[in-house]
Amino acid sequence: DAAAAAAASAARTGHNKYRRDKPWDHDGIDHWKLDAFTEEDSKSGPFLEESSFATLFPQYREKYIREAWPIVKAKLEGVHVAGELNLIEGSITVRTTRKTFDPYVIFKAKDVIKLLARGVPVQQAVKVLKDEVFCDIIKIGGMVRNKERFVKRRNRLIGPNGSTLKAIELLCDCYVLVQGNTVSAMGNHKNLKLVRRIVEDCMNNVHPIYNIKALMIKRELAKDETLSKENWDRFLPKFKKKNAPKKKAPTIKKKEYTPFPPLPPMSKKDKAIESGEYFLSDRERKLKTRDERAVAAAAQKALRTADRAKAYAPPPESDPAAAPKTRTTAASEDSAADLAGRVAKKARESARARERGEGAGKGVEA
Repeated sequence: DAAAAAAASAARTGHNKYRRDKPWDHDGIDHWKLDAFTEEDSKSGPFLEESSFATLFPQYREKYIREAWPIVKAKLEGVHVAGELNLIEGSITVRTTRKTFDPYVIFKAKDVIKLLARGVPVQQAVKVLKDEVFCDIIKIGGMVRNKERFVKRRNRLIGPNGSTLKAIELLCDCYVLVQGNTVSAMGNHKNLKLVRRIVEDCMNNVHPIYNIKALMIKRELAKDETLSKENWDRFLPKFKKKNAPKKKAPTIKKKEYTPFPPLPPMSKKDKAIESGEYFLSDRERKLKTRDERAVAAAAQKALRTADRAKAYAPPPESDPAAAPKTRTTAASEDSAADLAGRVAKKARESARARERGEGAGKGVEA
């Protein structure tokens, strides 16, 4: 009954109207697996036309390419592709032959010579001929306009002693080489996308360590089967931008529009006429100049005299009555008052004793 109800509901909705069972497709099939292309798969025979690609290499790579060319040529002949090294023009050419059966291998050979020209060692470059290995050459030269800033961000991608680049290679399972204005990467398509994102973020002023931390967390989460099909956003770190606030540009007030042009600056002659000096005779002008100098000299003399008098001025005297009494001063004053009282008391007592003695002597004489 449940199956009949499900079939009836499906018939009503029409979603599964044209769905049929596919015995050749099941969950055990890896759809991302690349099957090797053998000579039996090529049923059309040799190619009708010859395909060729050529690339130039810099002069400093000439010595290395000339020494490594026998290895490259042997690897290309293994996939039935012909290679030609032209040291006069500084170019490498690859072309198909009558024995070539794989139509895509010529593109792989083109990637090999491009990587050799970009500074990749021959042992790494020839791995691109495998079906599961691809390459991506990222151009970073035009991402940053300032040359000094570009060099700093490129060094940030490499890291101290190449540590950052090594971490990217281990996490992305790719070979990465930074050379000049390009970054060469080798690996599968999924990992090449990660490398490109890290490189572009680094050139856009996002430090690679942030992406490296996220990749490390994702690798640990992938090991847990319970979290493999869940959203990982709650586990990934969220970094805030810490850009310094930019200085506000000073506001420029617009001048009011006037149809009349500004007045020309006054000349020395105009200023002399305005002050009346222009109409003075030579003798009066000399007298006026002498008087002005005398006034300025008198002012300077008064200033110098005041500065010299400061050295002989007495320091300001402090008012003892206004100064607050400290504890020691009050105690000393109390002790002095007591001492004065005791001295006065003894003086009075001695005077009284003297008077008594004199009175007694007079009585005896009488």
